[in-house]
Amino acid sequence: MLLIIEPFYGGSHKQLIDIMTRGLNSEQYLLIQMKAKKWHWRARSSALWLSQNIPENLDNFSVVFCSSVLNLCELVGLRPDLHSIRKIMYFHENQLIYPVQQLKDRDFQYGYNQILSALVADEIYFNSMYNLNSFLDNISKHFKPQPDYKPNFDAIKSKIASKSEVLYFPIYEELKSIAPVIKSENVDRGPLKIVWPHRWEHDKNPDSFFNTISKLKDEGLDFRICVLGECYSECPDVIIRIKKDLESHIHWFGYADSREKYYEILEESDVVVSTANHEFFGVAMLEAVYLGCYPLVPNRLVYPELYPVECLYNTDNQLFNMLKSFILNPSLVRTMSSINIDFQKFNKNKFNSILDK
Repeated sequence: MLLIIEPFYGGSHKQLIDIMTRGLNSEQYLLIQMKAKKWHWRARSSALWLSQNIPENLDNFSVVFCSSVLNLCELVGLRPDLHSIRKIMYFHENQLIYPVQQLKDRDFQYGYNQILSALVADEIYFNSMYNLNSFLDNISKHFKPQPDYKPNFDAIKSKIASKSEVLYFPIYEELKSIAPVIKSENVDRGPLKIVWPHRWEHDKNPDSFFNTISKLKDEGLDFRICVLGECYSECPDVIIRIKKDLESHIHWFGYADSREKYYEILEESDVVVSTANHEFFGVAMLEAVYLGCYPLVPNRLVYPELYPVECLYNTDNQLFNMLKSFILNPSLVRTMSSINIDFQKFNKNKFNSILDK
């Protein structure tokens, strides 16, 4: 039996669990979860609450599956009966390279918890090679503020690397359930629609998107934007400015209250943009591409791993020029052949084989 533990049951974390458990019955798995609120507190203290709410009798469980939000090291210390059960940890992200302006601003504990959890886990899976490599390569750097008695970083890296693999987020089955869109060049679909489908937080770099779109507006260009997403904590001021200053260009603004509506907005859009400073996979971007949007992504983070070179930009000015050319001639993007992305590599088969070991 599978025991799934998720301290942050929302967004892509919930989506992954929903995909994993689809087709399973209540006798095959048990989910212990906490609502997707106050991420920082979930990372700090969820292990104590979870230790009290995981069943006392674990004889029927052979696998524990958790995300890297959980401090697995603390949980196993509080519940030593978990020690003998095969423990699988999935990294949606890692805190060793969370963007901060200065090293002193980084909260040491979040990354430290993830390192300890990786040492305790039996198997570790990262959602991209970029996620895996950035975690391993930054272990020693993360300990830089520690004044003395530093651990053997090579030994830590080697131990974690020996049980780590890349396991892409299994979005393919969900994508197959929605028909990919073929957008006809003969239909007058109006001004170019640009979609920005991201969580409303600073690491997704909404300032860059706002500045680029504002420049396009200042040139008198006719286009529409769809700003999808939601805030999990404080909403960046720039999001409010987008709604106010670009009101005349907004086609959609805010959270889509159903999956169907969300897909409908993506289907209506022509170009999907990321300006992120922090991205390890990007489910929303791939969903948009599958539904016919042309991706423009920064040449950094996970994006060069997943997207062809013609979709990458190096500077905000390059992004501006690419968007401007599409706005002036929407047929350029509407008549393009599909982007060369092998969506089948994002399938569920490897997840099934891992859990069935």
